[in-house]
Amino acid sequence: MDDIQRRFTDRLKKHGIELDGRQLEQFETYYKLLVEWNEKMNLTGITEREQVYEKHFYDSLTLAFYVDMKKVGNLADIGSGAGFPGVPLKIAFPHLRLCIIDSLNKRINFLKAVAEGLGLEGAEFLHGRAEEWGHKRGYRDSFDLVTARAVARLAVLNEFCLPFVKPEGVFAAMKGTDPAEEIAESQKSLRELRGEIVGVEAFRLPFDDSDRHVVRVAKTAITPYKYPRNPGLPLKKPLI
Repeated sequence: MDDIQRRFTDRLKKHGIELDGRQLEQFETYYKLLVEWNEKMNLTGITEREQVYEKHFYDSLTLAFYVDMKKVGNLADIGSGAGFPGVPLKIAFPHLRLCIIDSLNKRINFLKAVAEGLGLEGAEFLHGRAEEWGHKRGYRDSFDLVTARAVARLAVLNEFCLPFVKPEGVFAAMKGTDPAEEIAESQKSLRELRGEIVGVEAFRLPFDDSDRHVVRVAKTAITPYKYPRNPGLPLKKPLI
């Protein structure tokens, strides 16, 4: 274990997350694959090793500070891009059944290569739009926890993500700056999609002091069948 990994594990330990040798190897393999594939396609603007550990891996795992992952059986990560936060959460909590949905097939191919390289079991990577997958049996109203990191404003995210959450499950939106304005404009979407905000956690990342927020939305009932609307409509005409 080098200094970068030691700082990474020490920070996580303070929050009750302990990684073993195999998990650290998986994070290192993930880093190498990210840099290798990033030369062929645009996955991330962050490639320096310590920055990846801090701004991608650690940042992804902050969700577990506010959601008890031991009580989560399956997790859907919507619009995951290069796999954040879904893949780091799967590495740290191997029992999770992970489903990642992304609209770009190249990114899905990268994630499949990551899963193979890391030996991840119980992970599936689906190419397509959330608006389409959100209507499919086995995915709709099916997940204990659904998350999205820096994808869209909350009123839009609610329509992308809440259809996947099972009643009494949770959608957790990972945000940077203060989401108070987004929360205010999301009230109509919450009513329509049967969601209720149960917590807004504010914290700062320990290495660069930047703001982070986790908005937790509980699903109170099954999503009305008309949602999500056709692909593109949630972004063009958000429920506000």
